[in-house]
Amino acid sequence: MRFLVRDRILGIGDDYWIEDEHGNKVFLVDGKALRLRDTFELKDSAGRVLIVIRKKWFALRDTMTIEREGEPLATVRRKRLSLLRNHYRVSLTDGTELDVSGKILDREFLIEYQGEALAVVSRRWMHVRETYGLDVVRDDADPSLLIAVTVCVINLAERERGID
Repeated sequence: MRFLVRDRILGIGDDYWIEDEHGNKVFLVDGKALRLRDTFELKDSAGRVLIVIRKKWFALRDTMTIEREGEPLATVRRKRLSLLRNHYRVSLTDGTELDVSGKILDREFLIEYQGEALAVVSRRWMHVRETYGLDVVRDDADPSLLIAVTVCVINLAERERGID
């Protein structure tokens, strides 16, 4: 399952659609500009909120949380003691951990579970500038969660580099 993301033009509050491989608008990333902290809502095509993403207020390292139906689902932060700056850990509330590594700002990275790819994010497949693809590799993976993780790591990497 492949999704196409037209990269947002930097800045909180931007909304952008995520399309399936047939060009159908499937998800809307709705940036909430008037909030004190970075907040995004991932909505389906009918406008229903599927996931809420928030920057955590008081954390030693930049951290974002992912919630579904008001309940915590995951926490995303840069991996401690990583020689690579672009390595993030996703801790799900059920104890599962996902690893995200690669060139986040270049939109070339993997989301993995125990060394197995769940999703590949890449611009290599795209012919349109400022567009990248998110290819969900495993059929049993949750696309909305993987999209939320992608939004989080890109946001964290941009903040780390001072891109707002």
